[in-house]
Amino acid sequence: MVTSHPFDLDTFLRRPLTARLATNGPTVRPVWFLWEDGAFWVLTGPWARLFGRVRADPEVALVVDECELATGLVRQVIARGRAELVPFDVERGRRKLVRYLGADEERWDERFVHYLYDDPAQRGTVWLRLEPASLVAHDLSYAAAP
Repeated sequence: MVTSHPFDLDTFLRRPLTARLATNGPTVRPVWFLWEDGAFWVLTGPWARLFGRVRADPEVALVVDECELATGLVRQVIARGRAELVPFDVERGRRKLVRYLGADEERWDERFVHYLYDDPAQRGTVWLRLEPASLVAHDLSYAAAP
C-alpha cells in the first residue's frame, strides 16, 4: 500500500466529514463513512445505485477533505482500491451513525433509526468496505490573509 501522512490521519478520519466516493461510470456521490480497522465503511444496499455499481466493478476511489478559507486549513485524504460488500453489523452501524447524528438515538431522523433495528438481511443492508490499496494524505494549508 502506498502511504503518505503529513498529519494525524486517524484523528482526521474520525471526524464526521463527508467523503466523496467514485465508482465506474464515472459516478461520484457524497457518503458518510466510518474509518475503522484500516478501512472505510459505508452503508449501502440494493436500494442504492452504489450497491449495483460496486458489484459490477469494485474498483473505487474515495476522497475526504476539508477547506477552511478563514484559517487556510486545507487537508485531503485520497484512497483507492477494491471495495467489497460485506454483511452489516449493528454495532459498527451504531458507531458510524453516532458520529454524525449524536449519541441520543431519540433525536435521530427516522430514516436512520431503521438501520439499527430492522433486520439487515431482510432490508438488504450491507457494508461497502474499502481497505485502501493506496492511501495518500496531503496538507495544502496556507497562511490566510488577515
